Amino acid sequence: MRFSFALSALGLTSQVPLQPSPPEPAAMTSTQDAFQFKEGSDVFTPRDLVELGRPGVGVANHAGDFVLIPYSKYSFEEKKNHKSIYVAPLESTVKPFKLPLVEGGEAFWLNGKTLAYVVESDQKILEIFALDILYQPATGELAGVLTAEAPVLLGSFPTTSASNFRYSTHGFLVFSDSVYPDGNLTTVKEQDAAWENRGNTALVYDRTYERHWDHWVGPKTQSLFSVRLVQNPDHKWTFGSEFVNLLAGTSHSSPVEPFGGTDDFDVSKQSVIYTTLDPAFEDERAWHTKQDVYIVDITGGNRRELTSGSQGATHNPILNEANDKAAWLELDEDGYESDRAKIVVYDLQKDVRFTLTQNWDRSPASLAFSKEGDFIYFTAGELAKVKVFVLPIPSTPAESTTDPSLSSKYLNPVPIVEDGASSGLQILPYGRILISKSSFTSPNDVFLIKGLDALQTEIIQSDRSTNFTGEVKQVTNFTASDLEGKDLSKGEEFWFKGANDIDVQGWILKPKGWKKGEKKAFPILLLIHGGPQGAWEDQWSTRWNPNVFAQQGYFTVAINPTGSTSFGQAFTDAIAGDWGGKPFVDLQNGWKFILDNYPEVDADRAVAAGASWGGYAINWIQGHPEYNFEFKALVCHDGVFDSSYNGFSTEELFFFNHDWRGRPWDKNSEQVLRKFNPSNFVHKWGTPQLLIHGSKDYRLPETEGIGAFHALQQLHIPSRLVIFPDENHWVLNSGNSLKWHYEVFRWFDKFVGKKN
Repeated sequence: MRFSFALSALGLTSQVPLQPSPPEPAAMTSTQDAFQFKEGSDVFTPRDLVELGRPGVGVANHAGDFVLIPYSKYSFEEKKNHKSIYVAPLESTVKPFKLPLVEGGEAFWLNGKTLAYVVESDQKILEIFALDILYQPATGELAGVLTAEAPVLLGSFPTTSASNFRYSTHGFLVFSDSVYPDGNLTTVKEQDAAWENRGNTALVYDRTYERHWDHWVGPKTQSLFSVRLVQNPDHKWTFGSEFVNLLAGTSHSSPVEPFGGTDDFDVSKQSVIYTTLDPAFEDERAWHTKQDVYIVDITGGNRRELTSGSQGATHNPILNEANDKAAWLELDEDGYESDRAKIVVYDLQKDVRFTLTQNWDRSPASLAFSKEGDFIYFTAGELAKVKVFVLPIPSTPAESTTDPSLSSKYLNPVPIVEDGASSGLQILPYGRILISKSSFTSPNDVFLIKGLDALQTEIIQSDRSTNFTGEVKQVTNFTASDLEGKDLSKGEEFWFKGANDIDVQGWILKPKGWKKGEKKAFPILLLIHGGPQGAWEDQWSTRWNPNVFAQQGYFTVAINPTGSTSFGQAFTDAIAGDWGGKPFVDLQNGWKFILDNYPEVDADRAVAAGASWGGYAINWIQGHPEYNFEFKALVCHDGVFDSSYNGFSTEELFFFNHDWRGRPWDKNSEQVLRKFNPSNFVHKWGTPQLLIHGSKDYRLPETEGIGAFHALQQLHIPSRLVIFPDENHWVLNSGNSLKWHYEVFRWFDKFVGKKN
């Protein structure tokens, strides 16, 4: 492959400065005992995990014949994170074309063969370029080739913080940016300078959020803007100079912070649909989750609300191509972020809204209309996988309803992809959809699914259950060569009876050298997930990757106890007010199942680790030796130590208020706290414990980890505290990630490792 333009034209010749490489593992401990990871050409080590390429979610062009995929790969040797995009054809064997993005930036499609690229220049302005992708098909013995033309500068933005770009084929670019209360994008730089030079560093608040996730909240909020971007008949692009604030005159903010992005709004030829926190709760944001969905002209004006006003959170609003229907995901309960998400369809012409999945006991995660708008495709977690489903859209009822009378074909979603974890769902022409999918054994790759026209016809014509028989084709294979010979575990499911005799699921990942019947050969590790409304799913993780633990020699067990998602809403809801109850019956029963059925594991070399709610679980297990886990060492990452304190200190107060049945001083909550607060049972603690916390974790402030460490130290229990001053609830920096793994495995090895 070759570039047909000079990379320097995009400022692609200088490297992005990143965090320094960590010292070699032997130098990472302040004690004299050295520890080394298990290594070898056939071992997938923590260093391998950090340096493995990280493909993002693929996005196809409008014609559906090419896909672009963001990609990053860290190098400890170079101390650099190399970012790039790949462009790959969907219906040929031509190798993907790599475009290095040395200065970072964002890329997106303008049309079938043209990419837009937005990057900060040396002059500290954000510029937008157009790049034409050239495709030369294979001829005779010559292989097909993808290249790119020289980039063309289209214009610039008033700030350097514009992001989340969506292009409308009608000639408008929609994006998000942070603005001051006047909503004027052109005055942001001037107001930034005034804010930075205000003469003090004080932050003053009259309402929540004062801080959110990992940052103190400043005077700016997110808003959506549109600007003209048109290709003229001579194929030249014209970038407008007027940036229209689509949320002007409202107190709306979209995308919704801290994680909102392009999935918080959608763009058609004429309109923009978006979700925003309900402005009625502007002064009570930290204890409400209610969001509303609005539609507005892409040029501004004619705004109207589409939600009923009685819902909780809303997510992933979309428009069909005809611009006559909208859909979104809607939760019923305000103040609960893990309520069951339901698909709501809105007929924009008839002004009628109806719920499509009222009686389906799963929560969709993303939506996409079919090209004709008569089917809706979506992803949803089911039994610890993230699958792709489809449903036909019925005729619009006469009036709005949350529970329309529908025949079975509209009530039972048809699964299309049932393994791994699917994301990035996109509808393409000719009965195709595009997804990105990961699993326990691989990061994201792009997959093309064909044969959906036949499936849709069968669904409509038959009242019987329908099965997808089309083709699922893998388009990319980014990490196959790097993972070759590592023999990663695909994960083995097991089921057992948990609390109230309910079936509970878990995963096993066996270590290298596993031999059936070899008694007490391997140490055993229990991983406990966070949330608690989350799950160990068949998907890749760059932070808590079960295969990394298995490859270091641990028989790795990951159980989905009460509170986990994808097993029905009742199972998810059952943890509220019962954090220390049913989940630990599940964990005990699952642990016993493993020890009874796998004599190869050594129960005398058992350890456990968890983060967030999983960290709470570690602290809770510490105070309950009667559970008889008999762990020899524990690891708590960003966990709850004092639940009452957490009810006051966490930034998203709605979470505590829901899961602990009230505010910390409410009667119901006080009773639950007395029963399930880990700090109430410190007098029973006795297991060596490693504590890890990020100083920028405002979900569970670092004093939770420090408090537990102080308790352990005063009890003279072997303990160690690792603080990452620059990390939030997650460990994201590459060097910090390797240090995290080093400390965790060193701690386990100290207590259950075989000594020479």
